[in-house]
Amino acid sequence: MPPTIGVLALQGDVADHLAALESLSVSTVSVRRRAELDRADAIVIPGGESTTIGKLLQSFGLMDPLRDRLADGMPAYGSCAGMIMLAAEVLDGGDDQRLLSAIDMTVRRNAFGRQVDSFEHDVVLEGMGDEPFRGVFIRAPWVERAGPEVEVVGRVTGGAADGRIVAVRAGSVMATAFHPEITGDARVHRAFVEMVRDSLAGCMATI
Repeated sequence: MPPTIGVLALQGDVADHLAALESLSVSTVSVRRRAELDRADAIVIPGGESTTIGKLLQSFGLMDPLRDRLADGMPAYGSCAGMIMLAAEVLDGGDDQRLLSAIDMTVRRNAFGRQVDSFEHDVVLEGMGDEPFRGVFIRAPWVERAGPEVEVVGRVTGGAADGRIVAVRAGSVMATAFHPEITGDARVHRAFVEMVRDSLAGCMATI
């Protein structure tokens, strides 16, 4: 039976994430309610506005259940604002910023600039082939600090942001500062699906 991967559907680019996942032969569910979260084996947190996503998680009664699932080992992937939500600490956030604290990292919001500073840039992603990934950065964050258990998967090469961390993985949780769901390149979603399958297989092996 294929895993069921939820996409948090409170704000952001939900449809493209669902399409990317469905192209990889997994079941999907749009997550707005606790019952939908309970159906999911893993979760994708799309881009959008991280403060708004945090407030909506609270309003829909999903913040604590999602934190609990993540703490229990639920695989997760976050893109752009999703990366911010998964962080343990955020810089340039407001006093009302709510985080899921699933990855031991410090993220800077809007690190590359405002909406008008959005851009595309090639990123080499560890374990996802030799061909650079064409990252789409829209009001994107970057990782200022990655904890000792956090694997750096991708950095910016060249330009003023050379060396900045834009893709990470910690156990069964991964995050990117860019939006792979709008590129037509399924490598990031494929890597996440493989991670979910490995996580579920490991859980079954312990039963």
